[in-house]
Amino acid sequence: MDEIVLEKAKKVKLLLLDVDGVLTDGRIIYDSQGHDMKFFDVHDGLGVYLLKKGGIPTILITAKGSRAIRPRARDMQVDAIFENVSPKSSVLDKILKRYKVKAEEVCFMGDDLVDLCLMKKVGFAVAVFNACPEIKQSASYVTLREGGRGAVREVAELILKSQNKWREMVSGYEL
Repeated sequence: MDEIVLEKAKKVKLLLLDVDGVLTDGRIIYDSQGHDMKFFDVHDGLGVYLLKKGGIPTILITAKGSRAIRPRARDMQVDAIFENVSPKSSVLDKILKRYKVKAEEVCFMGDDLVDLCLMKKVGFAVAVFNACPEIKQSASYVTLREGGRGAVREVAELILKSQNKWREMVSGYEL
């Protein structure tokens, strides 16, 4: 692992996540009633939960709202959801004040152009493997996994391991 990436991960006190394309695989399915369905990865959910146990809250920031987001966020114990936000960077100052962190202590994961403004303002910008080229170019780290397929878990583990918290998280499951 690149030393610069590990140093950035070591400083993280807050994780911000895009939803579509990061927590989900990017597909949105509409049923005949016009209700949308999204696909979430269970490993990503446990990663977010482990971060919370390790003292690192997670916030979802999405340009589009969906009723499917709230139950999943509740399951993962996400701290807050910001829906229908454009540009996404417009909520950053509010979040920094509320959570008493600096921008360089924030990790944001994105996948598409609507994430670019926020990628450029945080200390640890992460692109999922299948992100668009502009997002990958702005990232400090590009995941090995695709969005909605374990990319969030990968970053959760990276953060917890860099902060020497991973072993403690695992030991809770060895009982």
